Amino acid sequence: MKKKKQTKKIIVEKDNPVKPVSSESEIESRRAFLTKLWKGLGIVVSLEFAAVFLGFLFSGKNDNEESRSKQIFEAGNVNSFQPNTVTAFRGGRFYLARLEDGGFMALSLRCTHLGCSIIWEDAKKNFICPCHSSAFGINGEVKNPPAPAALDYYPIIIENGKVKVDIGTRLTRNRFNKSQVEYA
Repeated sequence: MKKKKQTKKIIVEKDNPVKPVSSESEIESRRAFLTKLWKGLGIVVSLEFAAVFLGFLFSGKNDNEESRSKQIFEAGNVNSFQPNTVTAFRGGRFYLARLEDGGFMALSLRCTHLGCSIIWEDAKKNFICPCHSSAFGINGEVKNPPAPAALDYYPIIIENGKVKVDIGTRLTRNRFNKSQVEYA
């Protein structure tokens, strides 16, 4: 038997003429256009991903000491801080501790265990981490683990009877040392 070629019948009404189905060449040209469009979009997305990835790798952050800018925070007059007291400077991100011998230390608000904000308990004369109960003395030394190291500290400058703290330079340490204390 011979197969008869099927033809589509197009019914044309007077008020609503129907256009014939597109030819195969028009379908192929649309398909080629969409293929090129998707390939182009894929290239654009790949370039954006590469730019973000490279931007992350080479962020331009230099962690060396020369590149850090000094951010000086004026805490107040030397005489306004009594020995063996701690004053919180939340805006400056530090506690200013005046030790029993009159020396000053600017201690970070962050626990060295997991970075939780520490709290000064004046009655116990300790810094307490509310997350895992690490305790630190007034000089930042670890009294109760799990904190692995003493609190980070900031350099202090005493000029003309004023206590100034460089909050742009946070220094890490393992334990307390007398050289970390600044005297008036």
